[in-house]
Amino acid sequence: MVIPSLIERKRDGGSLTPEEWKALIAAYTKGEVPDYQMSALLMAVVWRGLAPEELAALTDAMLGSGERLDFGAWKTPRVDKHSTGGVGDKVSIILAPLVAACGVAVPMMSGRGLGHTGGTLDKLEAIPGFCTGLSMAEAMKMVRELGVAMLAATPEVAPADKKLYALRDVTGTVAAIPLITASILSKKLAEGLTGLVLDVKTGSGAFIPELDRSLELARTMIETAERHGVRTVALVTAMDRPLGRACGNALEIEECLNAFRGEGPEDLLEVTYALGIEMLRVAGVEKDAAKARTMLEGALSSGKAAEIFAKMVERQGGDPRILDDPGLLPQAAEVEVWRAPRDGTVLRVEPKRIGYGVIELGGGRRTVEDLVDPGVGFVISARPGDKVREGEPLASIFAKDAAGIAAGTKCLAEAVTIGSGKATLLPLVSHRLTKDGTEVLGR
Repeated sequence: MVIPSLIERKRDGGSLTPEEWKALIAAYTKGEVPDYQMSALLMAVVWRGLAPEELAALTDAMLGSGERLDFGAWKTPRVDKHSTGGVGDKVSIILAPLVAACGVAVPMMSGRGLGHTGGTLDKLEAIPGFCTGLSMAEAMKMVRELGVAMLAATPEVAPADKKLYALRDVTGTVAAIPLITASILSKKLAEGLTGLVLDVKTGSGAFIPELDRSLELARTMIETAERHGVRTVALVTAMDRPLGRACGNALEIEECLNAFRGEGPEDLLEVTYALGIEMLRVAGVEKDAAKARTMLEGALSSGKAAEIFAKMVERQGGDPRILDDPGLLPQAAEVEVWRAPRDGTVLRVEPKRIGYGVIELGGGRRTVEDLVDPGVGFVISARPGDKVREGEPLASIFAKDAAGIAAGTKCLAEAVTIGSGKATLLPLVSHRLTKDGTEVLGR
């Protein structure tokens, strides 16, 4: 295998064969291909793209670089959900036990905060004692017995992706749709799934803000997952404002606890139900959307979802008493109310600025080595479209010290726009995509 010739072929618009992708990824994972050559190939992919057959081959090669959850002949449907990331997006923490309460197994491998977006693992680890570092054997045992496990990808899962992502992060090749697709699916397909539901974010706070590119990413992931035998559906959801009210790890866990009692913010519950409906449909548990929603609402109102969540927390080393006493979660040393600086209408709550504000408070990472303060963040009651009066409380800042309060005040002043006129928002759930086509749900 002559690496420069592969780079030149891709640079000039040609394709690599499945055998070449398999050999290349295996060699790179072993350290036999230098980073500078792989960087050149990745940039060629950014410029030239990948044919569907190539993308399937790359995904398969990355998947084959590691181990997979193997449930054998176990007949229970196994469905996961993946979000492309957003601010205040704590849906997974509610959704996984909720869908498990409806008879679908959910082996959910999640990630940490990336850029301005929060990470499910960081949020879960705000629960005292919660361990996301399960082994493959522990995860399979939990999924079989409880119906759900929420864990970090183990070192054995898609090691090629870990190397490639680190390289993409420093070479300006993160945002290429084929590379995003292969990265996500090489881990999700390792979960032994029978179905997958994608939450593809669009809007100013999404990694891919443009609707046309969000749709392209959804279609690409669906086609590639279906080529690997996993039935896949995608919903396009809004990220032009934070989802829910809480932004920050422990604060978001507390909002999830409220949701388990049926008291969560309406937008958060709507997105959770929309994705849950698709998970039940993909699993074959209920084909009718209205009946699927009724099942989910029943699992929430009966307390069954909360019971499974408590058992999951306990099995993974966490303190299940948080359900009755959220005060056991990490607390910020300083709390201050932020008030409307003027009369008017809330025209915008910019999610990306809020996300970076959480990082400034210490609730996210600037570098991989940074420690995360789980107690800091914002609870934002102001919603775009609200009429407000000067001095009215619109948000609370949770910080570790007075400097954090000052940083949070500055962040909110920049993120929340109050003026005259009417707020313009994206539909909360705008599109549903399957291998058969695209359905417009909201305009």
